[in-house]
Amino acid sequence: MSGTLVEQQFGAAAADYATSTVHARGPSLARLVALVAPQLHWRALDVATGAGHTALAFAPLVAHVIASDITEEMLAEAGKLARARGLTNVDAAKADAGKLPFADASFDLVTCRLAAHHFPDPAAFVGEAWRVLKPGGAFALVDNVSPDAMLLPDATPAQLRDATVLYNAYERLRDPSHARCLSPSEWLELLGDIGFAGARHELLDQDIAFAPWTARMRCSSETIARLATMLEAGPLRAFLRPREDGGERLFTLQEAIIVAHKPD
Repeated sequence: MSGTLVEQQFGAAAADYATSTVHARGPSLARLVALVAPQLHWRALDVATGAGHTALAFAPLVAHVIASDITEEMLAEAGKLARARGLTNVDAAKADAGKLPFADASFDLVTCRLAAHHFPDPAAFVGEAWRVLKPGGAFALVDNVSPDAMLLPDATPAQLRDATVLYNAYERLRDPSHARCLSPSEWLELLGDIGFAGARHELLDQDIAFAPWTARMRCSSETIARLATMLEAGPLRAFLRPREDGGERLFTLQEAIIVAHKPD
């Protein structure tokens, strides 16, 4: 994830991500830990850690965690949370996901949660994860995904393309640092091309409250109105399932959880 735009967007929002329910306690976090089954002797790296929620979830279960991010303000929030929880085996490091400043084969686990859609080159990130993992090491990813035939089985190829383009435009309007959400099938293909084996994946619904989602990125009233209109358009309605609940606008993202291993 390269520099200025991401740093500007998330530097300003760092404190909000520290308290964001989706990031701090979303269902994908506990499920990721369960699927990885971390070991007490492991050394772990969390890429694009944000406010550190994933790194801190693994910290009590491994020997050491490096929480890395390109944004200094996010690293500061991660450090605050680690100290508040009394975790002494977490270190922070500034790092670009596509060019990690760590030695080859130095980690037993590389994680990345709810961040890869900001990476301009997902293949570079996966290649770097492969490089810094030890043989037998685990790669664990959670990210929002674009629609594919698994998610919208009744859609035609043209409808899938339209839904994918509109969904990524929707995300980019809210957050200009958004690059692209890959589909589950694209992630699995990319991992296989790099050399990862035994990939397991699951999909989870993540309900999103529209108002806090736009507030975290300091969206203008004009942008919020455009997002609301897009959300009700045909291709996005089928994928994001917008609705009202108790006077609050909600929609549902699809999060993919993928765990794969670097062969011994």
